[in-house]
Amino acid sequence: MTQTTGGIVFGALIRAAIVVPLAWWARSWLDYQLWWLVGAALVYGGVIHPAIVQYRRFREEVEPLRTGTLCASCAHFDETAALCMKYDEHPTLDYVPCGGRDWEPASEGTYEDYDEYDY
Repeated sequence: MTQTTGGIVFGALIRAAIVVPLAWWARSWLDYQLWWLVGAALVYGGVIHPAIVQYRRFREEVEPLRTGTLCASCAHFDETAALCMKYDEHPTLDYVPCGGRDWEPASEGTYEDYDEYDY
């Protein structure tokens, strides 16, 4: 796995730190009404859209991990970040952080999720 959600957010922040001052600097050369449109297009095209594309690519890379590994059915696995919360490591198809020793079944729901009549 090459990306993490933290890396995606960090990249978006770096791009925002570059794009927003550029948009602000372009304000002196553009009409005010046009500047808003150009600024919004720069923020979307330079910050938001690349982050969305990276996140989609991340989800595609994580899908085999979510469906075909022991970690996917563990209570300590956070599928939004593809992270073992107990060991704070990213499992892969070839690497399980605990080696299967600390695997716990993920609960389907808690007691509070059910009515007294759902038995």
